[in-house]
Amino acid sequence: MSRSELAHRIHAVSHLTGDFVLRSGRTTTEYFDKYRFEGDPVLLDAIAESLATLVPTSTEVLAGLEMGGIPVVTALSRHTGLPCAFVRKQAKPYGTCRLAEGADIVGRRVLVVEDVVTSGGQIVLSSTELRALGADVREALCVIDREQGGAEALAAQGMALLSLLTATDLRQAI
Repeated sequence: MSRSELAHRIHAVSHLTGDFVLRSGRTTTEYFDKYRFEGDPVLLDAIAESLATLVPTSTEVLAGLEMGGIPVVTALSRHTGLPCAFVRKQAKPYGTCRLAEGADIVGRRVLVVEDVVTSGGQIVLSSTELRALGADVREALCVIDREQGGAEALAAQGMALLSLLTATDLRQAI
């Protein structure tokens, strides 16, 4: 599937209009409901196939952020053959008490995977915690960059934001 076809399909499935409050606290009249494209196995597989071409060759572990990054990282792992870790917003207080479940991240080059990025706030928080646990985090990969400061926020933390599509790409796809 071409990039423009993918953008068109994602827009058709996930674009909503109305009044929405984003995780960043910002309000918007345009929303991309990630669960609509993540819940479509054929579309999610096409997204993962396209994302795989953006994964830096030095990546050793894919780390999906709770909750939307989990289905994306799992599908992406199938296309890259790389192990994945599932990153909680906070370490669970029982069992293993871990922040990152799955693949070991200590001393490994980790690519953070997210679905939609607005301000980059959760990626910054999670990457800081992953680094404190010993992960080498230099990039984050997302399906959609809303182009509202996420790339800049990550750059300030020494990270690059790699995105499959931007909000502009999706608007142009209709």
